[in-house]
Amino acid sequence: MTTIADEALALIEACLDDLWLGEGASDNTLAAYRRDLTAWAAWLDGRNATLLAPGAEALPAWLDARRDDGYKLRSNARLLSSLRRFYRWALAEWRIDHDPIAEVKLPPARPSLPDTLEEDEVERLLAAPDLGSDLGLRDRTMLEVLYAAGLRVSELVGLTTDAVNLRQGVVRVRGKGDKERLVPLGEEAVDWLSRYLRTGRAALMDDPSRPALFPGRRDACLTRQAFWHRIKAHALVAGIDRPLSPHTLRHAFATHLLNHGANLRVVQLLLGHSDLSTTQIYTHVAQARLEVLHADHHPRG
Repeated sequence: MTTIADEALALIEACLDDLWLGEGASDNTLAAYRRDLTAWAAWLDGRNATLLAPGAEALPAWLDARRDDGYKLRSNARLLSSLRRFYRWALAEWRIDHDPIAEVKLPPARPSLPDTLEEDEVERLLAAPDLGSDLGLRDRTMLEVLYAAGLRVSELVGLTTDAVNLRQGVVRVRGKGDKERLVPLGEEAVDWLSRYLRTGRAALMDDPSRPALFPGRRDACLTRQAFWHRIKAHALVAGIDRPLSPHTLRHAFATHLLNHGANLRVVQLLLGHSDLSTTQIYTHVAQARLEVLHADHHPRG
């Protein structure tokens, strides 16, 4: 006798076959749908329900159970998207006469805030490289430029000597979509770049006429991975034990500008964001920091 599980599996595979044939869904997409739908079918099986007749309260109950188990809202949102796709298919195939999860909605996701550093932590990180070595001078300069200009790590390591204009104090950056932007460096970063170009860069290269501003092996640009390892090592020296990402100093750049009153549009231009909504995440970071300061220091916080 065919079990509920067998029937569910056949339905899932029929849906996935149509997605592959009709839309050319990738193997990864199909695997994600299969995983979500199989988990949903298993939940229903335990409640003596089926994929085609789950019951009105089944999905809200399952989503609540998943939240209790520690699944984040974004994970449930992706899961709900998979289920909606399945039931749209089932409707189109006349296997059901109404969508059983049409009314189910998730609360809006609060934007995940990027990892950043306090201003004193940035100062400690910038001071961590050993300036007694040419590599240390290179790393200090890279950190200074990264924080001063809010660059992506990929933009930083890809810089060439002709991208920097020390007299005007700007760096020309080629970002996403091959778009160029000019970003001011500030006096501190200009001073470190001048010192590095004067005394450090040539010592790291076999052929200083090569264009890489921050060379790694064989006079080529340092790789993102290599610089990320250097950042983590310097963070240990600085006593920073919070999680970091390759974009941590970029996030700090944007957050600290807003904390000190910078205009959001200006920060957008400096970061090279094409959409202002991408930049707005940093207003949440700044607000979160203000709430912490209020709680810590206000007499009624």
